[in-house]
Amino acid sequence: MRWLVLVLLALATQGWAQERMERTGFNAPLASSVFAAALTFMVPRTIEAVTPPQLVAWGLHGTTALDPALVVQVRGGALVLELGGKAQYQRAAPAAATAEAWAAAAADVFAAAWEMSTALQQAGTEGVIASFFDEVFNHLDPYSRYIPPVAADADRARRSGEAGVGLTVVRRGGAVVVSNVNADGPAGEAGVAVGDRIIMVDGASIRTEPAATVMGMLSGSDGSVVVVAVRGRDGRTRTLQLERAVVPPETVFPQSAGDVLTIRIGGFSADTAQRLARELDKAFQRRRGAARSPRGLVLDLRGNRGGLLRQAVAVADLLLDAGVIAVTEGRNPDASRRWDATGGDVTNGVPVVVVVDGRTASAAEVLAAALADGSRAVVVGSSTLGKGLVQTVVTLPDGGELFVTWSRVLAPRGWPIQGLGVLPQVCSSLGQDGMQQQLASLQQGTLRLQAALERHRATRAPALAADILERRTACPASEPREGDMQAARWLLDHPAAYDAARLKAAHPIADR
Repeated sequence: MRWLVLVLLALATQGWAQERMERTGFNAPLASSVFAAALTFMVPRTIEAVTPPQLVAWGLHGTTALDPALVVQVRGGALVLELGGKAQYQRAAPAAATAEAWAAAAADVFAAAWEMSTALQQAGTEGVIASFFDEVFNHLDPYSRYIPPVAADADRARRSGEAGVGLTVVRRGGAVVVSNVNADGPAGEAGVAVGDRIIMVDGASIRTEPAATVMGMLSGSDGSVVVVAVRGRDGRTRTLQLERAVVPPETVFPQSAGDVLTIRIGGFSADTAQRLARELDKAFQRRRGAARSPRGLVLDLRGNRGGLLRQAVAVADLLLDAGVIAVTEGRNPDASRRWDATGGDVTNGVPVVVVVDGRTASAAEVLAAALADGSRAVVVGSSTLGKGLVQTVVTLPDGGELFVTWSRVLAPRGWPIQGLGVLPQVCSSLGQDGMQQQLASLQQGTLRLQAALERHRATRAPALAADILERRTACPASEPREGDMQAARWLLDHPAAYDAARLKAAHPIADR
């Protein structure tokens, strides 16, 4: 008897859920407004020209993606919905090729498909909208995308950053130790230093708490106050009242090794250029008396996935006296612009080596390309990822976000970063023997990758996939190699080899 009750209860629950699903129905007005806003935004901005009918024809394949029994075709001036190979619904294609007309047509077809398909009903309106965009972007590029409302909210929160005190901690034995401090954050301004120990947060001992828990206790709403007890390396304990603030993540990590300054740039956030300028200013502009400026600079961009393009441009401007830094090109006038160096080289011309790997991407590639093409630095490592497309973003009526690729980035000598990536002058992914042969040749004044670099820099967009692959084989992308930093230091120790490795002056990209 008990099992019968459970079966009846399950059937009743299933029936209630199905009834609620059917009662809710497909939100065609919302879908139509989302599609219209997206089409209006995309048509004038995509790198390759598209039209509302073309985008909708692609997007309607989202019905098939959700339910393989459904097929939508555009034929004979009509949108035809087939189920099992037989036409079940059709409507005239809009006479006008406007975003609003074709968005409404797409919503009509999805509403008809909804009535025929349990799969669409289970996906819900949000799932149907997402499927539409998945199919649209299958025909465009790998970086354009739609993010549904809930995920978009989380994404926006992550981009804006949670308020904190501008430090990170790690657990070392029985202590919670400060491992990094943002100099511009509340903790840095209060004098907290790397190596200090956190004793209490808001009066609670954190002696046994994991580091992640302590970080959570330090975070909170912007403007709120947290009381932190800190024990310095001198053994003295201070109690600090810190006002939380949204602090950009630390991205600049300097390390002096004798008379060479090495700076790892982990990404490009809102204050990366400012932080780097401060470190370079300390090293090259303010040393007086016995202290000497570094004789060389190494920028470690390995694993740097990019970030804000303008920050990469600003970093390049710190090291270049003149010349083109980067160019973006797109169909939309607002997508095309050129950046030139204006600030002057704050290092007074010391040799620079940039170290990259196969994970170096986007804005980091822009920086490496600008310094290499401008004959300002030697790049060491492997071919980089090759992400040279720029996205613009809009919030849609459903709260989702649409990222649309609208320009490609060109290096100063005119070649596209997308696909190609940056080909280094000294390649570490050919193995240790290959590296030693390259360095030995540089001592003789010969750059072994000269021909490969000339072919690479002569490539123009849009490049054929076969040509891109051929050019990248000269130095395959790889993980960081043990010899990367050794080669960088060796080049700074051998000025003649360093000069031989620099790209010779060439005509930059033509004025636009």
